[in-house]
Amino acid sequence: MLCIVSPYSNPYFNLASEEYLLKGFQEDVFLLYRNIPSIVVGKHQNTLAEINLPFVQEREILVARRISGGGTVFHDQGNLNFAFFTSGKEGELVDYKRATRPIIEAMEEMGLDVRLGKRNELLLNGLKISGTASHVFKQRVLHHGTLLFSSEMGNMSAALKSVQERFTDRAVKSVRSKVTNIRDHLTECMDMEMFQERILNHMLQTYDNAKPYHFSETDMKEITALRDSKFSTWEWNFGYSPKYQFCRNISFSAGRLELHMNVEKGVIRELKIEGNFSSQKDIILLEQMLVGTIHDPETIRMRLSGINLSDYIFGLENEELISGMF
Repeated sequence: MLCIVSPYSNPYFNLASEEYLLKGFQEDVFLLYRNIPSIVVGKHQNTLAEINLPFVQEREILVARRISGGGTVFHDQGNLNFAFFTSGKEGELVDYKRATRPIIEAMEEMGLDVRLGKRNELLLNGLKISGTASHVFKQRVLHHGTLLFSSEMGNMSAALKSVQERFTDRAVKSVRSKVTNIRDHLTECMDMEMFQERILNHMLQTYDNAKPYHFSETDMKEITALRDSKFSTWEWNFGYSPKYQFCRNISFSAGRLELHMNVEKGVIRELKIEGNFSSQKDIILLEQMLVGTIHDPETIRMRLSGINLSDYIFGLENEELISGMF
């Protein structure tokens, strides 16, 4: 087994490295990495329905999509991510009990009682410390998960505080659970670097022929290309979301309105604005102006640049409408 500690903390690079190791390697691989503050959604989720967009933008938290299913997770430097890449027979690849056993055993050596939950999460004293997911490619499988060691729980809670009732879709919904940091349950003094080293050493000592591996120049080139072409793009992280309907009531100083949108591949396909307001120009012209626009605040802001919105909805400022569309 090749054991890798990623040299980077960029979520787009690290998620690209997972796809690369799954599809480009034949050997068994164990990967550890940490990311700067970021939100990682599951492959089949509606990104905007899972995140607190204003908080995320204000804090400049990166938003990324992984290749596996499951729910949304928050990453920061206090969260250690692990990934196993193994080969096997079709129909026998996905086994969460087998995949998480080494992690559980490593933490048992630290005096922690960790167990696998019903949703394949890892529980410490009944509280969640890890969400896990898997993805199969031919005769190989990726099992990966988070390990909350000293994560900023306030940022996690705020970043994932979404208003899902505004969205109607068939996307996979996240299930919120009570979480805890591993560090708070340790009897010995340990920082993240020590914790990471303990996990890595356990893998090196447990698996036959396990050895450290560093990304080669070729590896770096391939991962970087995949990062730039897929994992860092709006099309993957937002546009890949299943089609959805968005509805919201907006109250402002001069009236109120109801906004209804149909969005597909991240693009507003239909828009209807109704309500109690006065206007000088036909509201249909404003609706037509925004249809075909990406459902993204900055893109809509650019589309409305130079437009006097009050001509269409008297008393409504551009930023009020933009905020109401999310």
